[in-house]
Amino acid sequence: MEHLIRPVRADEWRQVRELRLLALRDPAAPVAFLETYENAVKRPDDFWQDRAAGSAAPGGSVRQFIAEGPDGAWAGSVTVLIEEPGTQGVLGPGPSVRQAHLVGVFVRAEFRGTGVTEALFSAAVGWARAVDGEGAGVERVRLFVHEDNPRAEAFYRKFGFVPSGEVAAVPGDPGAREREMVLERVAV
Repeated sequence: MEHLIRPVRADEWRQVRELRLLALRDPAAPVAFLETYENAVKRPDDFWQDRAAGSAAPGGSVRQFIAEGPDGAWAGSVTVLIEEPGTQGVLGPGPSVRQAHLVGVFVRAEFRGTGVTEALFSAAVGWARAVDGEGAGVERVRLFVHEDNPRAEAFYRKFGFVPSGEVAAVPGDPGAREREMVLERVAV
């Protein structure tokens, strides 16, 4: 793999927008994201500027990692949200412990199966585990996967995530379900 895995920079809002819109046009988008292309494309530039700045802020609780090719093109992205105990989550009640939540996972079709997704996840989980800079980050990393997204679930299992047993209704589609999967810190 020839991609550099790194956090986004605040001035890269145009690339953040471009990759997100591409992700929302992917055939898996209806079961992978809680946002539609039609809604995202209407968002003003300041939304994307704020999104990039928030994902790049030193000491912040959000970090977006991208896979950048030798030509500067972005192959994929994952965002990490640090969730504090007692806060409200998008898919229901927040955590009882400090944890990381991986969202917005996307890798361009031509880079799937090349190690890009694994590298993005390694960077995201590594950052979450050391989020305070002293190695005392989160113990638990979670994500949600739509019940109709077996390809994504297979990757998450391969990476080490396991179902927690928690299930949430999909906002806007109460008949559909998202399953929580977790990656616990392994004692050495």
